[in-house]
Amino acid sequence: MQPAPVPVPPPPPDNRQLRRVALSGLLGTAVEFYDFLVYGTVAALVFGELFFPEADPAVGTIAAFGTFAAGYVARPLGGIVFGHFGDRLGRKSMLLLTMVLMGTCSFLIGLLPTYDAIGVWAPVLLVALRVVQGLAIGGEWGGAMLMVVEHAERTGGARRRRGLWSSFTQLGAPLGSMLSAGVVTIVSTLPDDEFRSWGWRVPFLLSVALLAVGLFVRLRVAESPLFTETRTRRQPDISPRDKLPLTEVLRRPRPLLLAACVGIGAFTAQALLTSFMISYAVRHGYTRPQVLTAVTVASCVALFALPAASALSDRVGRRPVVLAGAVASAALAFPVLALVDSGSPGLLILALALGHGVAQSTMYGPLGALLSEMFGTRVRYTGASLGYQLATLVGAGFSPMIASSLLAAYGGGSTPLSLLLCGGAAITALTVWRLRETHADTLDARAATSTSADVPAAEGARP
Repeated sequence: MQPAPVPVPPPPPDNRQLRRVALSGLLGTAVEFYDFLVYGTVAALVFGELFFPEADPAVGTIAAFGTFAAGYVARPLGGIVFGHFGDRLGRKSMLLLTMVLMGTCSFLIGLLPTYDAIGVWAPVLLVALRVVQGLAIGGEWGGAMLMVVEHAERTGGARRRRGLWSSFTQLGAPLGSMLSAGVVTIVSTLPDDEFRSWGWRVPFLLSVALLAVGLFVRLRVAESPLFTETRTRRQPDISPRDKLPLTEVLRRPRPLLLAACVGIGAFTAQALLTSFMISYAVRHGYTRPQVLTAVTVASCVALFALPAASALSDRVGRRPVVLAGAVASAALAFPVLALVDSGSPGLLILALALGHGVAQSTMYGPLGALLSEMFGTRVRYTGASLGYQLATLVGAGFSPMIASSLLAAYGGGSTPLSLLLCGGAAITALTVWRLRETHADTLDARAATSTSADVPAAEGARP
């Protein structure tokens, strides 16, 4: 009987393939944030009256942000579903599916009839599309991030710059924010009746263009080399139960809990200082273009702060950089809101540039590499995706709705927002103290393990 042939691992990826993968991750995350931030922006401006007209303005805003939260509630489930198949079947196929679902749902929201046309079915269909979109986004970030860090692990000197390479995927957040704010700024210059009639639909319909570009790039990338190598291995000592990625992650829940908590500060700041800030600032006398301009400028600042923080984390470690961002976010919380309350458009720009462009970006930049390094290749998609999406659910999904409720209950002062920012930053800071530094680890050492807790620090470190 002939012995089974030994699988030949694929050739290591070159720099061209790594750049293509990084561009794919950037575009995928840009589509994700464009879709979600367009919804959050338009929800803050008109969805209360278009889809929930029976409610008073305050309740309508809360309901509109409730549908915003519905998409976030679905994201952890999406992380589980797409993470499972991404760990079993491959990263690339799941990324193609998630991108199609994200863009399609956004396009369909732009075609939805309002409450005046079909009654209660309007908010029902809106929530349904948000849930499907949330499922897709729940699997998008993890796959896009892992493709980058796992290709970097196999591409020469890029291994020592995983943080910097991972920042290209993270850069999709400010890029998507800039695009969404720019498009909404343009359509918001329409007369109010035209904006409410058809102008709000344009940003959703334009998502098709981003989808087309993203799919063109994504179809040309190769599968993750680490996943391919791990899949060819056969480990007879692993039980069938262990082969379910979610089971392996939940059997040792500590890394998952830490992954979920460490991102809460970044997502709380992101939600409160972008989509929620639009409705808050407009109620305090700013015009829509003024607020959207401030958000756009803050996103431009983040385009530089994100890769800078990520590159710094390659040199000094993920923990000190994320901790510095959390401390800065807490320290700036009250001053930032005081600047917003000043009524000055220039100070509004400064406030969002500091709070979102600098402090939030410092927390968020190294997050992708950090979460990827906390899990082994066999369960990395599931573990990193689920941890990330749980953080978005708590930090970004509920904070706008909580902020709206607190402002309605306590007279509209900015103190509740400042306390929310401080609370999210405190959770991140406390979690960072419990983490083991991972920037010097090699992903190969954990190729077949379930979590970083399975590998001692000395074993995971590079020589």
